[in-house]
Amino acid sequence: MSVIINSTIKTNALGRWYIELNDTTKENHMEICLDVNEYALKIEAIGAEYGGEVEVAWSAEDDVSKEQINEVRMQMNAYEQEREQQKAAEEAGEMPQTHQADGTPNF
Repeated sequence: MSVIINSTIKTNALGRWYIELNDTTKENHMEICLDVNEYALKIEAIGAEYGGEVEVAWSAEDDVSKEQINEVRMQMNAYEQEREQQKAAEEAGEMPQTHQADGTPNF
């Protein structure tokens, strides 16, 4: 049986979106994610608590625009593509790129 994590896209007073995470097995357990990378890290951490047996349920508050929802969706897709490329490179025995061509570190 997997644990359900509610992921709700919300918007703040400045019109910036964020994602609120709620672990449905814990009363009053809520976390805020300001970007997709932070969201992914927190989902991974929560998933680790349950042996990877988590299911994500998405929703958005009424005041969140379609553009904001689309932005989150596009960032999630880009994140997933990046992860797949990293995984493929690791499986091929390639070393991860830690710096850009100009020497700037990848953060």
